Amino acid sequence: MGNDLVIIGAGGFGREASLLVEEINRCSNRVEKWHLVGFIDEDSKLWGRKLRGYPVLGGLDVLAELDSNVQVICVIGKPADKKKIVHKISAMERRFATLIHPGVNVCDEVYLGNGVLLNKGCLLTVNIKIADHVSINPGCGIGHDVSIGEFSTLMWRVNLSGDVKIGEGCMIGTGATVLQNKNIGSWCSIGAGAVVTGDLPGNCTAVGVPATIK
Repeated sequence: MGNDLVIIGAGGFGREASLLVEEINRCSNRVEKWHLVGFIDEDSKLWGRKLRGYPVLGGLDVLAELDSNVQVICVIGKPADKKKIVHKISAMERRFATLIHPGVNVCDEVYLGNGVLLNKGCLLTVNIKIADHVSINPGCGIGHDVSIGEFSTLMWRVNLSGDVKIGEGCMIGTGATVLQNKNIGSWCSIGAGAVVTGDLPGNCTAVGVPATIK
């Protein structure tokens, strides 16, 4: 059977996370495997449906009905929404799972917090800190001495050069690049394809090449 798991969020990101679970389970050298119980989502229109063969069990209230050993991972893309839901789940004293694609090499100098999702094709080097509930989509590159704050989301093929500091709750769009030694304030949004060449303050949106604040 394996460790029981539910995915919070039944959108596209959640369905991709279910594929990640399957890929972890197919890894021949992994002893412990996941048993995906299903999805939980606050959208009542999804309740009772099956997505990729897994049921949408209901809203967050369903967690109280599940065995206390069932772990959860929240894969909602928008950091502010993710933070709110994680806080609700934390109040239920649930344990958060961390999912790492078996093809991603994570060395001893990489710290991963609780509830982290690290998908296929990512490259991480040394002295990296990824805080709780960070979601990293496929194909991202994360250089030496990078830190990523809680609840942040990196979309597909984001590149963070060496010694980049990402604050809490940042959303970094597909294909964006942050050059070395740059500091990104909390709750920033960086547009798809942007190239960040300077520090960014918190609570801003930056787009373009080079990235400028809107």
